[in-house]
Amino acid sequence: MASMMQPQIILLKEGTDTSQGKPQLVSNINACMAVADVVRTTLGPRGMDKLIHDDKGNTTISNDGATIMKLLDVVHPAAKILVDIAKSQDSEVGDGTTTVVLLAGEFLREAKPFIEDGVHPQNLIRSYRTASNMAIEKIKELAVSIEGKSLDEKRSLLAKCAATTLSSKLIGGEKDFFATMVVDAVIAIGSDDRLNMIGIKKVPGGTMRDSFLVNGVAFKKTFSYAGFEQQPKKFLNPKILLLNIELELKSEKENAEIRLSDPLQYQSIVDAEWNIIYDKLDKCVKSGAKIVLSRLAIGDLATQYFADRDIFCAGRVAEDDLHRVAAATGGTVQTSVNNVIDEVLGSCEVFEEKQVGNERFNIFNGCPSGQTATIVLRGGADQFIEEAERSLHDAIMIVRRAMKNSTVVAGGGAIDMEISRYLWQHARNIAGKSQLFINSFAKALEVIPRQLCDNAGFDATDVLNKLRQKHALPSGEGALYGVDINTGGISDSFANFVWEPALVKVNAINAATEAACLILSVDETVKNPKSESAQGEAAGGMGRGRGGGRGRGMRRR
Repeated sequence: MASMMQPQIILLKEGTDTSQGKPQLVSNINACMAVADVVRTTLGPRGMDKLIHDDKGNTTISNDGATIMKLLDVVHPAAKILVDIAKSQDSEVGDGTTTVVLLAGEFLREAKPFIEDGVHPQNLIRSYRTASNMAIEKIKELAVSIEGKSLDEKRSLLAKCAATTLSSKLIGGEKDFFATMVVDAVIAIGSDDRLNMIGIKKVPGGTMRDSFLVNGVAFKKTFSYAGFEQQPKKFLNPKILLLNIELELKSEKENAEIRLSDPLQYQSIVDAEWNIIYDKLDKCVKSGAKIVLSRLAIGDLATQYFADRDIFCAGRVAEDDLHRVAAATGGTVQTSVNNVIDEVLGSCEVFEEKQVGNERFNIFNGCPSGQTATIVLRGGADQFIEEAERSLHDAIMIVRRAMKNSTVVAGGGAIDMEISRYLWQHARNIAGKSQLFINSFAKALEVIPRQLCDNAGFDATDVLNKLRQKHALPSGEGALYGVDINTGGISDSFANFVWEPALVKVNAINAATEAACLILSVDETVKNPKSESAQGEAAGGMGRGRGGGRGRGMRRR
């Protein structure tokens, strides 16, 4: 009776939501599985696309895992971890974002029955980490290096990697066309790590096949004044002057005060203003440049002045375009026109203004440093071109990674099946519970080939049985066999050039294991209540009549 009279100890603020123990862990696992199920159908060459419509009325069509995860606006705290690993995979490798979310979801799905049966999460985590390390070692062992090949061989090998990435995208029908374009662009920028040296410009209209690569810089014609049409639109081996100043007639500021004793002196002040701008323009002409680009405005007077002297000019050029022109032509952006020497001028073989669809583009070809490239994308709908740009970004990242870490593995679920078989075999030599946990890790890896089959409409059970049988051959000849998307059977992925950089798989398994272990290690969630009184005061203080009662976050008038 005395124990019943003990006062209750209150640790946390009233209304705090605490969930802990096994139910909490299972709830987190269910949330992550739900997120994985959203992107599940987008995997592979036959993956479906998602149409996401946000509250601002913007519509996005995509099958890129990272893009979908960003746009989903997930609020569940545990499921947000999957969004983070998709983002990290996208920024680190560029491709495999759907794979990493699927693997993490599947690891947790396999762990769920063990958790419900009372297995301690730390036992699972320990086994998962061991299995992950073994899987990564096996990938490195199976990877084939493309180092030491001639440039032409390397080019075709990189194009195969790009084509594998693009096959699962919206532009998969033209994957060969775009794969060579991406490889040429990446080789053009050489060892330069900056991704912004490859520009992607979007022009609605035409077909995908009308897209083209510029070995240099291309940007849309900027806002122009009268006199622009009188300027020449094509030059051979011109000198290029890059500026970051305004070439406009500047009248005195309105609040400036000038006192004159003689009205005739007024004319000298007006003349001084004109002389300043004419002096700047004269220096530009004397520099010998035939093309003048500026980040700031080039006014109507300057446009006409340059037109009379057969010089092309463009003002208000976007900053990243100007920097790309500087990198490509070997010029330097100037903040003054005084003392313009030859060393700061850029050059290119051909400059021309060209009509692309409804837009006019300024195109610099044959640049000396050659460390830039621009892809001009064409297509029907805006959403389609947006998705094509995202797809090309993934392919560019993959080719860059493949050039740096030049090892590739067989795609199409082949590498996943081989690691799975390797872990099953290894688990037989382990005594105790961890044998079951490593087996569950191995089973989870089979989700990739299974999902590839499901998304293509094949019988996954049948294809997986064939794959298991092939990979179990003692000679090891079946190690490169994966799902054949075209026939619904199995084939040698490596011979069919379904390749992906080993780094993609290593990163995906690493990130998915880390995420699964992180979620398994959480056994309590504490949710602090929002202070209702503070909200009430804020709403009252802001004037309920004006905001319809929504006081928080409103601006004071």
